[in-house]
Amino acid sequence: MMTLYTEILYRPLFNAVVFLYNVLPGNDFGLAIIALTAVIRILFFPLSIKTVRSQKELNQLNPKMQEIKQRLKGDSSAQSAEIMKLYKDHNVNPLAGCLPLLIQLPILIALYQAFIAGLKPENLSMLYAFVVNPGAINEISFGFMNITSKIPLLAIIAGAAQFAQAWVSKAQNQGAGVSKEMKALNSQMLYFFPVMIIIIGWNLPAGLVLYWITTTVFSILEQVYIKYRGSR
Repeated sequence: MMTLYTEILYRPLFNAVVFLYNVLPGNDFGLAIIALTAVIRILFFPLSIKTVRSQKELNQLNPKMQEIKQRLKGDSSAQSAEIMKLYKDHNVNPLAGCLPLLIQLPILIALYQAFIAGLKPENLSMLYAFVVNPGAINEISFGFMNITSKIPLLAIIAGAAQFAQAWVSKAQNQGAGVSKEMKALNSQMLYFFPVMIIIIGWNLPAGLVLYWITTTVFSILEQVYIKYRGSR
């Protein structure tokens, strides 16, 4: 299984980031990380949109689901039957939002691992024959940033981007039938998750924090796009 994972996901993505490093101006690995992350997020854009829309549809049905649970309290079988009928009547698949995420998750993990590998020159032996071996990766990105070093300021930017994403998500879900419990959890995560990202990013190489910032920015853009399209 690990061999399959390596050959289908991890190694191709590793080769892709080194290929971009070779062809982008200045042999900039930080720029290669941003570029490959952007390409992957653009390819998965339709799936990401489907996930967000499915979650929004489920949120809109939440008041009716709560009414069913109260009306049929104590009869779990009847509750399940009524809720499934509710999904069917509104043409909503409760698993539709999970499947795109499950598809993306192993690829995003492999992408993250490919960036880690790219920061270590000894891993260049995994390159395909048609990808030029640069010999060593230039650790300086954008002319001033060492992508193998810990950069606290970058971790703070990652935390701020995560806060912005959580804020956009919270604003998007307001009035969408979200339960009180979920609203309370969202409010807590609004502050807790960005702080956690800062703590984790504080001890990570700058190149990996760049990846997190890029993918978070794309998440914000996707959420804004959904909100804009929904208001038209």
